[in-house]
Amino acid sequence: MDHEHGPVLGAGQAAAGACALLAVAGYLVAARRLRGRGDTWPWERDACFAAGGAALAFAAAGPLPGAAFTVHMAQHLLAGMVAPLLLVLARPLTLALRVLRPGRPRRALVAVAHWRVSGWLLYPPVAAVLDMGGLWVLYRTPLLAAAQDRPFLHALVHAHVVAAGVLFTAAICQLDPVRRRRGLPLRGATLLAAGAAHAVLAKTLYALPPPGTDFAAGDLHAAAQLMYYGGDLVEVALAVVLAVQWYAVAGRRRRVRQVST
Repeated sequence: MDHEHGPVLGAGQAAAGACALLAVAGYLVAARRLRGRGDTWPWERDACFAAGGAALAFAAAGPLPGAAFTVHMAQHLLAGMVAPLLLVLARPLTLALRVLRPGRPRRALVAVAHWRVSGWLLYPPVAAVLDMGGLWVLYRTPLLAAAQDRPFLHALVHAHVVAAGVLFTAAICQLDPVRRRRGLPLRGATLLAAGAAHAVLAKTLYALPPPGTDFAAGDLHAAAQLMYYGGDLVEVALAVVLAVQWYAVAGRRRRVRQVST
């Protein structure tokens, strides 16, 4: 997550940034192909996916201001919260299902989306535990200190932060077709619980550094505040997504009642 682990880690970060940009290129090509067939696909989703990919690339390889732990926390927010929200809003699974012709690749994608394991991973409380639980393990055990000197472990931690962030965001928003859609009350309650866990973790970091690290007090406080307030902003954005969905559901029910009467 920081940029001070030598050429091996630097090469890995550059590769991660390149992969993010390649994913953006693949998405834009797919969207263009879909529109070329005469189908509609909102340009706003292209912008969301491009911004999410850029956030991932910048988190992996871009220069960020601040001391070591503050830079690390900025990368955590970009890769684990901001980028996942933007990517999920772009509905990449929906795009893939629409652009693929009937055949084996499309059937395989549908099978994965409707797989029982996928359903459990996208169950909001499970996704929240994988995401927030992973952060508590990272910051309240010696894992972060160990990852600083081990490029491979560092890469695994970074990959988990991204994957868990995407999984949690997808489980809360549920915009793409999945095995089973969960109700708004469960998703809203899970978002509140996860937000509380994230805020408490940030407060503990303000008081105590991750075990095995020796970050300066000013750096520690700045990183904890960034985690606290930055996390709040992303969680508010997720709450807005849920509110829009609730408004749409309420509107449909109202129209049904009007028609039935």
